[in-house]
Amino acid sequence: MSFDQIRLDKHEGIALLTLYRPERMNAFTGEMMLEIIAALDDCDADDGVRAVIFTGHGEKAYCAGADLGAGAATFDYDKHGDGSDSPVAADGTIDWSHPLVRDGGGRVSMRIFEAKKPVLGAINGAAVGIGATMTLSMDARVASDTARYGFVFARRGIVPEAASSWFLPRLVGIQTAVDWCYSGRLIPAAEAHEKGLVQSVHAPGELIDAAIAKAREYTADSAPVSVALTRHMMWRMLGAPHPMSAHRWDSRVIFSRGRSPDAAEGVTSFLEKRAPNFTASVASDYPSFAEFEDAPPYG
Repeated sequence: MSFDQIRLDKHEGIALLTLYRPERMNAFTGEMMLEIIAALDDCDADDGVRAVIFTGHGEKAYCAGADLGAGAATFDYDKHGDGSDSPVAADGTIDWSHPLVRDGGGRVSMRIFEAKKPVLGAINGAAVGIGATMTLSMDARVASDTARYGFVFARRGIVPEAASSWFLPRLVGIQTAVDWCYSGRLIPAAEAHEKGLVQSVHAPGELIDAAIAKAREYTADSAPVSVALTRHMMWRMLGAPHPMSAHRWDSRVIFSRGRSPDAAEGVTSFLEKRAPNFTASVASDYPSFAEFEDAPPYG
């Protein structure tokens, strides 16, 4: 696939998705949003991809946040169009379900949340605003020792987006989340590691290799369909009101997977003391249980 604001490189089961706007510190745009979503669609459909790693071009920035090129109107999304399809009616009422109201960073976070492959972040520099929040729905984050996180929204007169009010407290706890978001201060990699936001910190030249090693640890000996299902079950059950929700879902999945060739191969390879050869395809053999997985509609 051809992209302008990202790069997607696949090698030996790993897809490296690089945010690529070197002249703007990889700042986020609507076009970048669409390209990230398209790249994740491509990776989910490609059984040759076992995991996806996000990083930024260069060593200075992972993503410097939203592109501020529109100046004071940057976050006034209604002013970005030609006015012909505005969510704001003549009397001032707002259609809150209108597509222009929907947060683009949130669309990226939700697409990462829905991914069927493990998604990791290799945070190579400044990760500010959406550069920070888009990483929260990833399965793991490793950071360069020069990286900085910044949940700077209150300093820009807005609020945390990209569903981060759901993800961030679950990752670092509510006290740390409000500290970082109220103050908007820059958070060094060491503090992000101490608080559990990133799993490890590395020298810049070692960062991508560390992310690839983590991705291979996740996927090398595991059935791809089982990893996809486990990813969805773990994330979605974070908000379940009762463990019975998990019991109902995992009962269905265990029954379904128990009848698959992968389950037979998993046991047989263990008894024969050899590496497994899992053959089920994420693209075509993923057993979906809509009552648990379907997202509520936006609107």
